[in-house]
Amino acid sequence: MTKTKVAIIGAGPSGLLLGQLLTKAGIDNVILERKSGEYVLSRIRAGVLEQGTVDLIRESGAGARMDADGLIHTGTDFSFQGEHYHLDLEKYSGGKQVVVYGQTEVTRDLMAERKKAGDVTIYEAANVQLHDIESDNPYVTYEHQDENLRLDCDYVAGCDGFHGVSRKSIPKTELEEYEKVYPFGWLGLMSDTPPVNDELVYCAHERGFALCSMRSATRSRYYLQVPNTDTIEDWSEEKFWEELKRRIPKEMAERLVTGPALEMSIAPLRSYVCETMQYGKLFLLGDSAHIVPPTGAKGLNLAASDVETAYRLFVKIYQEGRTDLIPRYQEVCLARVWKSVRFSWWMTMLLHRFPSSSRFDFRVQQAEFDYFINSEAGKSNIAENYVGLSLEKLE
Repeated sequence: MTKTKVAIIGAGPSGLLLGQLLTKAGIDNVILERKSGEYVLSRIRAGVLEQGTVDLIRESGAGARMDADGLIHTGTDFSFQGEHYHLDLEKYSGGKQVVVYGQTEVTRDLMAERKKAGDVTIYEAANVQLHDIESDNPYVTYEHQDENLRLDCDYVAGCDGFHGVSRKSIPKTELEEYEKVYPFGWLGLMSDTPPVNDELVYCAHERGFALCSMRSATRSRYYLQVPNTDTIEDWSEEKFWEELKRRIPKEMAERLVTGPALEMSIAPLRSYVCETMQYGKLFLLGDSAHIVPPTGAKGLNLAASDVETAYRLFVKIYQEGRTDLIPRYQEVCLARVWKSVRFSWWMTMLLHRFPSSSRFDFRVQQAEFDYFINSEAGKSNIAENYVGLSLEKLE
């Protein structure tokens, strides 16, 4: 049996970032991850970091490579039916920016810092179970290398994603959940080709949505809206590139550099919120508590805001004895969660073609786009949400 202050379930970016911040604050923590480190690094995820996420990674001490290799974006682009529009994020958000830096690289950097600090991460921890989380003496059991082990702790941070054990450890009668499932998914392709544009391009087209993104100056990531009945076998690389060219502005299609796919996959889209983000000594963070469509680039950033709130709370608890602030965790997180869920839902509704949409719906969609992209107030609205809303303080 071992003992720690905070048991962190999940070694994705949110678990690793929380662990790194707690270590720097002198708060002991252990991370349990059911997969291998190599598997965690193989997961392809988002790459747009809000200003607040960038600042938090720097505060954790894991920002050197991000600052050296990350691409600073002061704007983003939109296309509606082939017409190209630029949005100056810096101008309309009061000087804020975003940084394009892959989630895999964030994870890699945090892993390296944790290893350097000598902190404990147990990979391939099987059959993880949470016990007595509503008591003053919670603990976690797990299996590792054919041993049955126990980890006693003061608190548990559930960073193990939508399908993880953390949320499932809360009694169903205590869960307050909301969900919206969208009738399409995103087919993504990554290639070692130069991005077609210096900034991201969100494309609304009668054939469906497309996104031109990147991971670096030499690695591109493209997405197509596809029916949720499609499978990866329905799409060849050639078919993907041809369809992408149809949906993006003509001048971009003409200069698009195609190449072999490093990875192709289809991700379903859903909005999900579990409002029970704190139960007893358990705190839910990131995808274990909420899922947003990737349209607003909010998934990782929303997880980072949970991490910041949890980290500030644990510092208050261990340095000032402020256990009275525990109920504030859920309150502070949810205020930002629902605003980000709204923005991601709105971007999804604005830019995608829905199977049930009529000609009337498309014209209203076009009118809404015209208003927001040609109005000073509209552009400020998009920019403010895109770069990230401010986080409420715990006090």
